[in-house]
Amino acid sequence: MPDEKRSEIERSTGARNRPAVRDSVLPAPAQGFGVTFAQIFRKVTTEQYPFEPKVTKPRYHGRHVLNRHPDGLEKCVGCELCAWACPADAIYVEGGDNTEDARFSPGERYGAVYQINYLRCIFCGLCIEACPTRSLTMSNDFELADDNRRDLIYTKEQLMAPLLPGMEAPPHPMRLGDDEKDYYVRAADPS
Repeated sequence: MPDEKRSEIERSTGARNRPAVRDSVLPAPAQGFGVTFAQIFRKVTTEQYPFEPKVTKPRYHGRHVLNRHPDGLEKCVGCELCAWACPADAIYVEGGDNTEDARFSPGERYGAVYQINYLRCIFCGLCIEACPTRSLTMSNDFELADDNRRDLIYTKEQLMAPLLPGMEAPPHPMRLGDDEKDYYVRAADPS
C-alpha cells in the first residue's frame, strides 16, 4: 500500500489492522472487580455531621459579614462596588446619606439597604476584593441550607457583625475622631 493512501494514525504508529494490546492477562471483568476489591480494604472515613461539626480551613469562603468600627459604627459606606463586582448579581445595595443627628458610618453615606441572595451567590469572593473599606468579609459559616427561598435572602440586620463590649449601636456621633480620616488613617507612632 502506498504511503499516501494510509491514514495519518497508521503512518504515525505503524499500526495496520492489529488488535489492541492488553496490559494484563486477566480478563476485563476481573480487572474491573479488582478495583472494587481494592477499595474494600481501604480505611473508611465517616464524618459524624451534624453532631461533630466540620472544621473548615481558615480562608474558607462562607457566609458574608458586614463589619463594624471599634466604636460600633458600620464600615459600609454604601458605595455599591460589591454589587457591581458580583458576577451572579446576588448583592443589592442602596446607599443613604448620613446626617449629624443620625450617623451610621463615618463617611457621608452608609448602606441603608443591604441584601445578599444566597440562592444566586457563588461564593467567589469578588465582592470582598471590591470593598474599599474592608466592610464586607466572609466567615467560615457554611450552614446556609433552608427549606424556604425567601429566608435565603439575607438582609443587613442578618449580615451585620454583632456589637462587642465597648461598642455602641448606631446611630451615634463619631467617637474615634472628628473626621472620617481618623477611622481609616492610623496615627503616626510617637516613638
